[in-house]
Amino acid sequence: MSEDREAQEDELLALASIYDEEEFHRAESAQGGEIQLCLELPPDFKVVVKGEKQTEYNVCFLPPLVLNFELPPDYPSTSSPVFTLSSKWLTRVQMSSLCSRLDELWEENQCCVVLFTWIQFLKEEALDFLSIQSPLEVIRVGSKAGGERRKTEAAPTAVKQSESCCENDEEENKRKLRKGKSEPQSSSSSSSQLDPRAVLVVDPRVDILPQLLDFDEAQRQKVFDGKVFCCGICFLEKLGSGCLCFNKCQHVYCKACMTEYFQIQIRDGNVQCLNCPEPKCTSLATPLQVKQLVDEELFARYDRLLLQSSLDLMADVVYCPRQSCATAVMVEPDTTMGICPACQYAFCTLCKLGYHGLSHCKITSDELRGLRDEYLSSTTEGKKFMEQRFGKRVIQKAVEESFSREWLNENCKCCPRCGTNIQKVDGCNKMTCTSCRQYFCWLCLGQLSKVNPYSHFNNPNSPCYNQLFHGVDIDEEDAFWSDEED
Repeated sequence: MSEDREAQEDELLALASIYDEEEFHRAESAQGGEIQLCLELPPDFKVVVKGEKQTEYNVCFLPPLVLNFELPPDYPSTSSPVFTLSSKWLTRVQMSSLCSRLDELWEENQCCVVLFTWIQFLKEEALDFLSIQSPLEVIRVGSKAGGERRKTEAAPTAVKQSESCCENDEEENKRKLRKGKSEPQSSSSSSSQLDPRAVLVVDPRVDILPQLLDFDEAQRQKVFDGKVFCCGICFLEKLGSGCLCFNKCQHVYCKACMTEYFQIQIRDGNVQCLNCPEPKCTSLATPLQVKQLVDEELFARYDRLLLQSSLDLMADVVYCPRQSCATAVMVEPDTTMGICPACQYAFCTLCKLGYHGLSHCKITSDELRGLRDEYLSSTTEGKKFMEQRFGKRVIQKAVEESFSREWLNENCKCCPRCGTNIQKVDGCNKMTCTSCRQYFCWLCLGQLSKVNPYSHFNNPNSPCYNQLFHGVDIDEEDAFWSDEED
């Protein structure tokens, strides 16, 4: 008996030296403990949701198998360890097969310590033993596939549900161990028989997929925190626990540099620009990453601006035009009326003025002048929107007036006295306004004397004198001496 006790102590001390406290926990009241075993997954291992198309997730870690054991006084000389095996994602049939294999390994190594052999098998060979390959199918609670499974496998499901309460209880597992309920199964027993040592630790009514993904993310973060990275900004080497990694591109920067970067962007209102600093990289920081690096006040501003920018992209959301309100308003399809839920202001969603029913939006003269260019440069949808807002007649009028204005600008000059547009067809440069009868010079638009209008052209000090006699208007030199009516 002393030899067995000594072998047990040596084995437990060896396990404690190999595995950390999270993996191996020794029981205080008995010769036993608990071992959590993360199975080694092949690269690019995936989890898929059965019955849902194109729902596929890459995972590097799955929740561990938990081996609870107690060592009998005559272990390892005579008896094997008393154990239970539990999992969140394996079925009881699969775990029963593993329990049978552990019994076989004990038979093969009888009279020798076997816990380390069991651990190595579960970690390295369990997937191949159970023929589990990527992708691993999981059934979500409430899915169609889950409903079909419950109908076709009524008996196993009933067993799971009836045993879930007691099997999830850690004290119940210990009670089983103490009473010796984990006696080895006969090798001749049917592989489909459920082993009482196989324990489910998840409620079948709870969705398993989020638990798998959350565990995978937590384990990835744990591995990341233990590595050393060189920040791409300050070029200092730091542990992953002091760094931030962008999910999409996997570029890593230290938290000190990213905190300063995020603070500047949020203060400037550039909440859509919290992207990876790597040139031409479009990866964005997640809200959780931003929250971890900035204070509460800045994050509240970031959250508010991010919500506003998201609402701005929604076609069915507008803002109350009252500056003192500016509440987001949901707009019903095929209507131009918005009613603010905060101040009850009814407004037109097109012009943001008071609601005017089926009448077209009013337009100012200044807006009318620029309407033509905006309309002609718009897309098909933009033109339809403008026609809906102002009416086709208003748009047509704006286009016609715009073309007329362009023609007048190219072919006419304004009277310096009253501003009337005057076109010169032929004749001399002394013009007479058709509206106010004012004489003026076509070249410099200067007003001419009523008594002697041609003195302007004969005066050598006149700004138009040199132009006329140096080739600009030399073909009309003889016309200067004609009568006023010319």
